[in-house]
Amino acid sequence: MKVLVLYDYPPSPGGLATQGDLLFKGLKHLGVDVHACHFESAQEKEWYYRWLEPDVVVGIGYWGHTPHLVLHPQRSGRLPVPWLVADGYIANYHEVLNALPLILVTSQWVKEIYIRDGIDGENIEVLPVGCDTDGFIPRDRSDVKVASVREALGVAADQIMILTVGGDATSKGAQEVMQALAINDTKAPDWKYICKVWPQPRTMQQNMIDLQLAAQLGIEQNVVYTTNVISRNFMPYLLAACDIYAAPSRLEGFGMIQIEANACGKPVIGIRAMGLLDTMIHGETGFLAGVGQEIHVGEAMVGRESGYQDGHRIVFDPPRTVDYRASVHDIANYLMDLMTDPSLRARLGKAGRKRVVEHFDYRVVAKKFVEIIHRKLGID
Repeated sequence: MKVLVLYDYPPSPGGLATQGDLLFKGLKHLGVDVHACHFESAQEKEWYYRWLEPDVVVGIGYWGHTPHLVLHPQRSGRLPVPWLVADGYIANYHEVLNALPLILVTSQWVKEIYIRDGIDGENIEVLPVGCDTDGFIPRDRSDVKVASVREALGVAADQIMILTVGGDATSKGAQEVMQALAINDTKAPDWKYICKVWPQPRTMQQNMIDLQLAAQLGIEQNVVYTTNVISRNFMPYLLAACDIYAAPSRLEGFGMIQIEANACGKPVIGIRAMGLLDTMIHGETGFLAGVGQEIHVGEAMVGRESGYQDGHRIVFDPPRTVDYRASVHDIANYLMDLMTDPSLRARLGKAGRKRVVEHFDYRVVAKKFVEIIHRKLGID
């Protein structure tokens, strides 16, 4: 089998780039003739089409990337297999996607979203995102690299460090976590809440809103927002530095960092919805807070990024659920359980590590990819 993998290559630290790069590495580990190319690089893609003559062209992205991931290889007579995430609504390219013999998605919830929005589910297969379980491993807090992370963040040795990581923190449920921490504050052990976010204009504005909430809740002295560009090399040590990884996300098609936290032996607090239903086991690898609220919209404006003219209006009948809010009281209860019981943290972290190694290791995912391609397309 000859495979061309299209993603943000060379990989940036983002989720989609990591997803593609780990598939590339996993296939290479299996001995597959695999090559990687940037999904928007038309000239380089055509170069690979001509000399490699790939059996499949796997493109990592979301439905809005269909021109790059599907239409471009089709124009050169190549077979595209997009591996897609969802952003809450599939607005366009239904005819193109429905004509494909195979679409990969990252979770059962993403598959349900595509089916809900008009994509035929017959040829949609779930392929989870891989994890580098050689790099994301349990590390002792006394490890100098781990201790240095905590020191740089101002976390004392006897404090419980709760961590959330994302492009912004709000979408990962940070506001709900802060409300939960405020409920527990006076009865909980000494703690520090760290939110690691990506520097971008949208994030800067959202950070200010979040920090204002922390001040209103009276916990601003214990909340730290750090806004930096970091590499994938740093992430295992950042996760190893925390005691609890908390990300009851408002929209989550898989939960890559939750999986990486589990791989580092950390318990996770998530939400009982969306992709985390595939990746977390409530009470075993972490805790999944119930859904406290669903956010619905009746219409949306889309543009060129979705294959429409700017200002195109779409009306939803009935209104669509676009994101979720986790139950603050559930989060508070699970946080208190984990903050006060080191043995519980260790037990959930150990079980989480075991599950990730067995089901989400990037080599396991690559093997599953090969099996799907053989079963659905008959390609060896």
